[in-house]
Amino acid sequence: MTTIGVSVAVPDPWGAELQDYRVRLGDAAAAHIPTHITLLAPAEVEQAQLPAVHEHLASVAAAARPFPTRLRGTGTFRPVSPVVFVNVVEGIAGCELLASDVRRGPLARRTRFPYHPHVTVAHHLEEHLLDRAFDDLAAFDCCFTVDQFSLYEHCDRHGWTPVRAFGLGAHGEGRATPDTMAR
Repeated sequence: MTTIGVSVAVPDPWGAELQDYRVRLGDAAAAHIPTHITLLAPAEVEQAQLPAVHEHLASVAAAARPFPTRLRGTGTFRPVSPVVFVNVVEGIAGCELLASDVRRGPLARRTRFPYHPHVTVAHHLEEHLLDRAFDDLAAFDCCFTVDQFSLYEHCDRHGWTPVRAFGLGAHGEGRATPDTMAR
């Protein structure tokens, strides 16, 4: 068995900035967690299933189109979960469609909570540190185009490592999302 995840990487300089912030805040695990928008939360799969997973993800990517995304301000899942995040304020529908498509076929999973695209910046820290992250990043704002997502594998030594990137619309025009239909 191997633990995988699928996500959209937040590009640099913002990805590095948010990851560095998270580490400075005291989240030691963040050094091994690239800044991202989750499409598939950590999932255990058998090694023999990985070729089917790659094929499935390539198909999902080929059917999608790149879309604009904006991250702005902060939110939290407290009191349900001790998480502070940066909000996805544009590109929500594109992320929702990708996540829904990714979580089909060999990656079909039951989820504990409804899907909510976000970028975690503080997780399982003391309340005052969660409050600090919420306040410190309240004015955070960046824009980028989501034109790919990646399959990650987790190992105890190196954390989350990207295994393969899947370019959106790589094999054709791709499916229009509400974010791209307005263009």
